[in-house]
Amino acid sequence: MKTLVPIELIASKIYLIRGIKVMLDRDLAELYGVETKRLKEQVRRNIERFPEDFMFELSKEELKNWRSQFATSNQDIMGLRIPPFAFTEHGILMLSSVLKSERAVQVNIQIMRTFTKLRQVLLDNKDLRRGLEELKLLTEERFQIVFETLDQLLTIESKPKKKIGYTVKEKQEAYGKETKN
Repeated sequence: MKTLVPIELIASKIYLIRGIKVMLDRDLAELYGVETKRLKEQVRRNIERFPEDFMFELSKEELKNWRSQFATSNQDIMGLRIPPFAFTEHGILMLSSVLKSERAVQVNIQIMRTFTKLRQVLLDNKDLRRGLEELKLLTEERFQIVFETLDQLLTIESKPKKKIGYTVKEKQEAYGKETKN
């Protein structure tokens, strides 16, 4: 299977906006090998295929916030004067029906695979996180027992011990009593 675009490149162009994973029109256009202007034209001609849960336009405030999160060059900022379209996974899938080039279809397949892999990574991380939480609870319980035992040992050791045998002074006193008798 020949890969047109590395999965890492696609993944780096997926952003979280409005709490949704999206890709921007200019990034998609670059991946598809078309001008952003042409991609937007096709979307506008077929706007009924792109309800708001498939595609939305960033507000000026969202664009400002998004740009401030990235260290972009002036050239990148120049390209973002107009708020871009943000496509959800479903919107990207719909793009394949309006962009007819072979490259667009192949890149779209790769993008869908990338979204699937990212979803799987998130699920795997949830399972891993759940396992770590269970291990943490078990470990905390066991360490609690160890700490309680150590506390008991320290309490026992801190009590004054009854001395066995004689000290030098007691020996002298005992010796002195014997000689007087």
